[in-house]
Amino acid sequence: MKLKAQLMTEAEMERALIRMAHQICERNAGCENVVFLGIRRRGVPLARQLAQNVKSIENADIPVGTLDITLYRDDLSELDVTPVISDTEVDFSVEGKVVILVDDVIYTGRTARAALDAVSALGRASRIQLAVLVDRGHRELPIRPDFVGKNVPTSRSEIVSVMVDEFDGQTCVNLHIDESR
Repeated sequence: MKLKAQLMTEAEMERALIRMAHQICERNAGCENVVFLGIRRRGVPLARQLAQNVKSIENADIPVGTLDITLYRDDLSELDVTPVISDTEVDFSVEGKVVILVDDVIYTGRTARAALDAVSALGRASRIQLAVLVDRGHRELPIRPDFVGKNVPTSRSEIVSVMVDEFDGQTCVNLHIDESR
């Protein structure tokens, strides 16, 4: 993969997440009944950051859980004969809550669809909303995020990489060209 451009710096990511936190609070008339579920991997640190931002805006502690969607993917058999399953870590009930799924990038919508199934297995939420840092287009399913940090029109040969310090040692969003396509 060849780096084409940096789409967001760390500061730009922080500003986008602050704006998204404000939008979440406004759309839900506060955050009293809201929980965040970060889609493993990079959705988790983004969910934690959104929760911190909401805390500074509303002085509300928002529960944050980790959602592993591996078993709910429609391409599971194509991934590996023995896929790696990580734990879903949700130590609170989603019953009657506004569940906000948090992911780094939305592309085809298939990850979001799998996440909806995973949330349904946890219980009946009153509403489920989707927050993504980057929407790159090319949806294959009728799924649209409720909160978006940045819209980035891409070609199918491009790859959007969200990098977070926790996993990558740096925080930014890059656009790469997949020269194999």
